[in-house]
Amino acid sequence: MNTEIREIKALAKKFTPEQIEGCITQQIKTGQNVCLRDKSAEKIINELAKAEYVKRLMKKGMTIADALRELASRMRQMQKGFR
Repeated sequence: MNTEIREIKALAKKFTPEQIEGCITQQIKTGQNVCLRDKSAEKIINELAKAEYVKRLMKKGMTIADALRELASRMRQMQKGFR
C-alpha cells in the first residue's frame, strides 16, 4: 500500500473531520499542525484534505475501503477535467 494512502487512512481513523479541518487551518496560519508533520506544507494540506473527505464519508456509514475508493474515483474525475 502506498505511504500516502496509509497516512490518509491513519488520519481518518484518528481524527474527526472537524479536528482535521482545524489542522488544515492551523497549518495555513502557522505553518505547523498537530495532525501531520515532516512534509512540505502543500503535501500536508493535500493529505489532510483527503483524510477529511474520507472521514466524512465514513461518518455517513461507508467503510474506510469504500471511502478510499470513492476518493480515488473523485480524484480521477477531477484529473480528467484538467486534460
